[in-house]
Amino acid sequence: MQPGTAEAMSKAVAQSAAGPPLALELLVHGVGGTTPQEMLDDPSVVRVTGDGTAGIHRRREDADAEARPEEYQDRPVPEAYSWSNLTSGNSARALWLVLLPFMVANLAHWMRPAATGRSTALRTYGVLVRLVSLSLTVLLVAAACEVALDLVAWQCAGSAGCARDKSWLGFLSAERGGWWSVPGRRLALAAVVPAALTGLLWWLSHRTWSAYESQPPVRRPVHEDDPEAGARPALCLPGFWYGRRLVARLRAAHTAAGFLTVAAALSAAATRFDRKPGGSASLDAVGWALEVTLVVAGAFVVWVVCSRGRSETEPDDRLDRAIVRFLPGAALGVLGVAVLHAAWARPGWSSNGLLPGDETFGVLALVQGALVLAIAATARRLVSDAPDDRSALHGLGGAAVAMLACALGSLMSGGVAQRVADWLDDNGTPGMGDGPITGPPVMLSWQAAVIPVLLLALLVLAGFFVRRTWRSARRELPAVRASHPGEPEDTSRTRRIAGTLAAAELTDCAPWFVGTTAVITLVLGGVSVIGAWTSGAVPGEAAEGAPGLIAAAAQTAQALGSWLVGLVFILLIALGRRAYRDPGARRTIGILWDVGTFWPRAAHPFAPPCYAERAVPDLSWRMATWTESTGGRLVISGHSQGSVLAAAAVWQLDRRTRRRVALLTYGSPLERLYGRWFPAYFGPGPLRALHREVHCWRNLWRRTDPIGGAVLVRSGEGPQVDRGPLRDPLAYGRTAQHPLPAPILGHSEYQADPAFGEERAGLLARLPDVPQQRGAEGGSGTAAEATLPAAQGDPPAPDQDVSGRSSG
Repeated sequence: MQPGTAEAMSKAVAQSAAGPPLALELLVHGVGGTTPQEMLDDPSVVRVTGDGTAGIHRRREDADAEARPEEYQDRPVPEAYSWSNLTSGNSARALWLVLLPFMVANLAHWMRPAATGRSTALRTYGVLVRLVSLSLTVLLVAAACEVALDLVAWQCAGSAGCARDKSWLGFLSAERGGWWSVPGRRLALAAVVPAALTGLLWWLSHRTWSAYESQPPVRRPVHEDDPEAGARPALCLPGFWYGRRLVARLRAAHTAAGFLTVAAALSAAATRFDRKPGGSASLDAVGWALEVTLVVAGAFVVWVVCSRGRSETEPDDRLDRAIVRFLPGAALGVLGVAVLHAAWARPGWSSNGLLPGDETFGVLALVQGALVLAIAATARRLVSDAPDDRSALHGLGGAAVAMLACALGSLMSGGVAQRVADWLDDNGTPGMGDGPITGPPVMLSWQAAVIPVLLLALLVLAGFFVRRTWRSARRELPAVRASHPGEPEDTSRTRRIAGTLAAAELTDCAPWFVGTTAVITLVLGGVSVIGAWTSGAVPGEAAEGAPGLIAAAAQTAQALGSWLVGLVFILLIALGRRAYRDPGARRTIGILWDVGTFWPRAAHPFAPPCYAERAVPDLSWRMATWTESTGGRLVISGHSQGSVLAAAAVWQLDRRTRRRVALLTYGSPLERLYGRWFPAYFGPGPLRALHREVHCWRNLWRRTDPIGGAVLVRSGEGPQVDRGPLRDPLAYGRTAQHPLPAPILGHSEYQADPAFGEERAGLLARLPDVPQQRGAEGGSGTAAEATLPAAQGDPPAPDQDVSGRSSG
């Protein structure tokens, strides 16, 4: 904070008795990395509080506005909250796209239907999503084991034709007969790669938690006499934005699962040889003991994941230290024993074919499919009590997204394995037996072979939506022509406006696109499992006895899919890198990424960090302390994703502070995206509750906006919140006010519309009367209640039990 700001606030309190209180406009930007200079329309700005990651800025001339309140009687003091560095930065953060399946799985947790009274079903939903997330961690580590242990150490190093041309692999080559040439020692050394990957994920999760998510929320007392306490939305709960205990538990469990996966890969190879005739009885006994230990440890990891969900009624600072400290270390110890067991000399052991345990990928695919179907069944049971036709896929959005997370995990793991196999196999085709190595497991080849079929289906689906958009644009033409009576017609401009209106409607088709893609993926995944297990061969070999056309199609699908699966993985990394370096690309995909990282890590601890666990406390602290220190009025003004942060921060305020705060949202996805995809948290019920608690709330929207929309589409309670659709463009042709063609603004520049200034002024004008209007509602507490430690947690939300444990 700037020197003297505290004294300035004290002076403002003394002066407020002589005149109207000071007014503050707190601007919160959306995605795209808007700078404070752009938000404040001034090149000279200063940071008044915060740091380089997220902070609040003012124009230099307004830095000490609290000391001069008489100069701001006719306008609010503007200040900008900049949070773009929480989600963007240097290009190295593009590597976070490797964690994309984890982020998507974490989203599924928050997509549960808005249902009350079914605590068992709610807990079951959360447990199933956490199990899907655990399977993705196992899948990623298994893919690393496939590359390092199977393809490199087992197949290539064991094949003279493969290792001969690779000098970096010479010391492992079985042909040279060195100390490391023994299969078990090769595997033990290669196990460093997946073990290091697991350790890296643990470190990143721990580091990002400390950097982004460890900010304490505003602690406030809870009034038991609050008539609305029993039905308050979950985002009102004091501990919603602080999930330290669960994240620590899940981080320990997933880290242990990664180490145990590597240990299982080593143990499977060694014990299979020991149980052959002539094998060592003592090593076989150790192998049996190791496998029993792996089963028991794996069961304990599953229990840790399933036994506890989120606790949101109060900030949960406690840690299950026995689990957090013991579990990863114990799993690492088991891995150490597996390394020693595999590295022990075994005369006559050679590496041929695939590494034992190649059926792992088929089992994982089967388990993931079963879990997704169970999530869908649980969601249908929850939504049957309270059907909501506005929610995505009628409550099945979480199941569809969980399926896509599994598909992304398979795509990325298969892509890495196929690319490495192609590289090691020289001119051969992996899996076809025409090169020096056997190639990746059959299951991965089948999954790659269905990629062309999936892309073809998606192409047909995209064509359907393109045709639908074209027809919608044609329907809009008469209305656009009728919108400018007396002005000359400009055919190209009319078509451009109609096309923008039709394209903006595509957002509302996203649920069906996601749902159809998920169903196709589930079906093709089942075909892959059946084909791999029944044939035991790659698609090209399995179709050798079929008619010529079928055989040619199978071979083409395998070759094309092997190439595509690796290409898609590379494109994801390249797209992520470009998104962090190119603002235009970031605005294109930023909304999807920022929706994913808005939510806390409730299902997967290795997902990218949640920026809202820093941003929401920042905003709520600022609003609570500024209004308390100055006695002034405050309007928090949020655009796009910033409107979601603003609403979440207002939810966290106590009632006394909230009466001094107005909410202005524009281009807001609160209902259009969040309300439909996350109905339990932003559905009609929670948004109506926010409307009741924040009387001074206005929302601006346009039909040309592909992201924002109305927020209370079915509410008739109290003052109207939504104003729109606003006219866009502001003028069809050239006018005295717009002598040059007015642009189609769509999702941007809401401040350019005269309605913005009108609504902001109206909100500020209403604020001084709000405390008197709502004084009858009661509510005790001192003036400093926003900063006092909470005496107890808020009453549990309808989907939580009285112990404070989340239904998940």
